[in-house]
Amino acid sequence: MKTDTPRPVRLKDYRPPDFLIDTVNLKVSLHASETKIINRMKVRRNPKAKRAASRLRLDGEHLVLGPVRCNRKTLNSTDYVVSKDALTLTNLPDGDAPFTLEIETTVNPQANTRLEGLYRSRGVYCTQCEAQGFRHITYFLDRPDVLSRYTVQIDADKNEAPVLLANGNMVERGTLGQDGRHYVVWKDPHPKPCYLFAMVGGDLSSIASSFETMDGETVDLRVYVEHGKEERAVWAMDSLKRSMKWDEQRFGRVYDLEVFNIVAVSDFNLGAMENKGLNIFNDRLILASPTTATDATFAAIESVVAHEYFHNWTGNRITCRDWFQLCLKEGLTVYRDQEFSADERSRVVQRISDVRRLKAYQFAEDAGPLAHPVRPKSYIEINNFYTTTVYEKGAELVRMIATLLGKRGFKDGMDLYFERHDGDAATIEDFIACFEDATGKDLKHFARWYEQAGTPELICQLKFDKKKKQAILNVEQVTPPTADGTRKLPLHIPLKVGLLDRKGKALKLKLSRGDIGPGGLLQITKRRHTFRFKGIKSRPVGSLLRDFSAPVKLTMNVSDRDLAFLIGHDPDLYNRWQAANQFATRTLLKMIKTRSRSKQQKLAKSYARALQPAISDHSLEAAYRTELLHLPSQADLAREIGKNVDPQAIAKAHNRLSKLMARHLGDTLKQIFHTKPTSKTFSPDARSAGERSLRNAALSLLAKRGTTKDVKRLAKHFTSANNMTDEAYALLLLAASPGDNGKKALKRFHNKWKGDHVVIDTWFAAQAQSPRKDTLKQVKALTKHPLYSVKAPNKVRALIGNFVMQNPVQFNRPDGKGYQFAADQVIALDRVNPQIAARLLGCFKSWHALEKKRRKLARKALARVASAKGISRDVFEIATKILNA
Repeated sequence: MKTDTPRPVRLKDYRPPDFLIDTVNLKVSLHASETKIINRMKVRRNPKAKRAASRLRLDGEHLVLGPVRCNRKTLNSTDYVVSKDALTLTNLPDGDAPFTLEIETTVNPQANTRLEGLYRSRGVYCTQCEAQGFRHITYFLDRPDVLSRYTVQIDADKNEAPVLLANGNMVERGTLGQDGRHYVVWKDPHPKPCYLFAMVGGDLSSIASSFETMDGETVDLRVYVEHGKEERAVWAMDSLKRSMKWDEQRFGRVYDLEVFNIVAVSDFNLGAMENKGLNIFNDRLILASPTTATDATFAAIESVVAHEYFHNWTGNRITCRDWFQLCLKEGLTVYRDQEFSADERSRVVQRISDVRRLKAYQFAEDAGPLAHPVRPKSYIEINNFYTTTVYEKGAELVRMIATLLGKRGFKDGMDLYFERHDGDAATIEDFIACFEDATGKDLKHFARWYEQAGTPELICQLKFDKKKKQAILNVEQVTPPTADGTRKLPLHIPLKVGLLDRKGKALKLKLSRGDIGPGGLLQITKRRHTFRFKGIKSRPVGSLLRDFSAPVKLTMNVSDRDLAFLIGHDPDLYNRWQAANQFATRTLLKMIKTRSRSKQQKLAKSYARALQPAISDHSLEAAYRTELLHLPSQADLAREIGKNVDPQAIAKAHNRLSKLMARHLGDTLKQIFHTKPTSKTFSPDARSAGERSLRNAALSLLAKRGTTKDVKRLAKHFTSANNMTDEAYALLLLAASPGDNGKKALKRFHNKWKGDHVVIDTWFAAQAQSPRKDTLKQVKALTKHPLYSVKAPNKVRALIGNFVMQNPVQFNRPDGKGYQFAADQVIALDRVNPQIAARLLGCFKSWHALEKKRRKLARKALARVASAKGISRDVFEIATKILNA
């Protein structure tokens, strides 16, 4: 284990900065291996600081320091101290008057494989400064509560980088001497933290458009991509314009610069970054055409473009005071992009998709060694807290506020937040106070959600009193212990409920005491509650947690008969899906426990019979019917089992139910598959995408039967595909199938797409996810493939990430070789890109739930990572937390 154990940063230790930086003037001279930066800052002591400081400590890493000047005077080496992570100035001007500080640094973009600060991606200079990347460019107060106005001059060789971009508006451009260099000056009028700084230089093409705001201003819009890929940026541009319009209509937010630029780069640690006026994107989330991108990619582009644009207000104009408040910008903005997608596509399908992701990743996080509150109390490496708890659970907390306050109350609170905190670095307390002040509601109890880790469980019991004509609902809330060991207190939980009679009619809800909120809203605030609904003439069927009104686990003794009834009759479409999902989960868990094939057939037949009417109902959206056909994932089942998990047994039951469903629903599935699409031409719209998803879901189940006709149908679907959705889906199924069809398909796909660095990731992913016994051997061989690079995050995610995260059978091999491989890859990758290495290590987060033999092997692999020489802070934090749980 490391001897120099990193010290955690704690929320309770926050204090305002001793100094503020009002303006920043950067001069950046781009060169591949030796970029020079001159940083001239106007600095002053912070009047709100707790003490008058005599020393100024500026963050900086991997920098070559040049001259340092204060008020134009060059400082001696005795006036400052340089360490591996800081420049500390010890001889500063006295008094409160502002002073000018100028610092020269040199960096090597070409050698920067961490992809933090300034680096090169396929010949393009670009930056990534969130969370702490600006310190890799220059020495600075690298914290989000230091807001500055930036003016940036960039110069470069005109042939190498004809396009030079930065935040704000362009105010000047010209040439430098006779050496073929040119420069551009950008000025951002809005104060911002340094994590929002961005800069791009390269030989790029673009598509252009414009948007007229509701204030009558015209905004120049551009999406920059590699030459020859302009047509694949059209959908991103369309998504941007729809996002801008939606934000005006829904939240009254107007864009505030003359230009909005998006740049797509190939090497990026994240999905995208909301830098003010200059969003930088992973190119897989910009480039799309019918033949190169799946419907899922089109939807992701639409969502992420919206997310980053929405940050202009929730993240940029109002930023977070410190990184513990990360959910303030990310959770809120995720809620906003979810609402946008719901309005643009299907509200119920979007809700199901959001809940699937929440349960698969965030519930698992809450149940494991990496559990933390939505607002963490401490961290070692902030990059490790860009988690589903901060993002997705953070969004659910905003959604609950909207549910509790109603549409009007939520709007008033948001309007006050924008008005009161524009230009601020805010906190969760600031956010909550706006809703309290706007509505008069007390949300102090609700705010506990931000401080307490864990997924609450609502244990519900519904009884019927025939004599009193009452339905009695008993609710108990319990939050299981989490890794932090803190005591769990009752939370304020909005619970939406409905009661149905045996004809499927929704019953009017009246409580014998108290009121029920809109949409059947009950408010759970104590450990136990009892609600009595009066005027109920016969035993009702309960429909609880409608629209997933809170991020909780619902436990209720519901019969198979009632689940089947809800699948066919519940007017709340989310709960119809939830009933189907619960029925499938119950069926699979029973199948895991029994080896009797006759019992398994009986269980499958009962589930298929319950599902049949809904998947045949053409009045339901195709995308919704697809969700009904999708079984719970193997990870979902592992989470339900909780301990002594055998991934092989889960996979066996999963495959068995899929095969039996195909037999029982075969005619319906074939009819679905052979139904012609509404439109003859490809469109990424919700209806067309839903039709394709339904056909592919039917194809997937039919392929499980493995008959000669099923095999031929799948092979033909691949070879005749005229869009990437069908081609990629068929490839995934073929790669997982026995025989030579998979190898032939993979060879064909490789030959067709080997020249496209984005599409070829699908080829890597299909092989990494295959449950075939030779998959690990194949994945190891692919790490040496000429198209694979450990320096390219997208390639690592496509191959290694998919193997360790999306292949539970082969990653959890009983011989432990999957764990050994993961550990090898994390250790090797940590030397290149610690952020990506730490994220990969999350594949071990549920190791403690495995059966004894696998648990021992997984722990051994983890221990090897934790004790590796020279391990980064990123990997150290994750490894030790997981290992010591």
